[in-house]
Amino acid sequence: MNKVFLTGRLVKAVELRYTKDNLAIAHFTLAVNRNKKDEADFLNCIAYGNQAELITRYLDKGSKVAVDGHIQTGPYEKDGKKVYTTDIAVDKIEFLSNKQE
Repeated sequence: MNKVFLTGRLVKAVELRYTKDNLAIAHFTLAVNRNKKDEADFLNCIAYGNQAELITRYLDKGSKVAVDGHIQTGPYEKDGKKVYTTDIAVDKIEFLSNKQE
């Protein structure tokens, strides 16, 4: 089973782009606190479609969210070398605070 549940804060503004087929893709980084004081993990998250557009509209740096998703890996090429990524693909997201708070 590949399932992830996270609660954290966005560390910067959401990056939104569109594919050639006009599919919205939102990229954001989530800071998730560890059990130890003053330690956090920074996880790259990806959301698609209408959910990506809503995330971009209502969330910004510092917004608190709960993410339900799964781990997604994949390669891409940069400067002729293959780079492997590990991201959290967002299935559901709950806004715990928004841009105004």
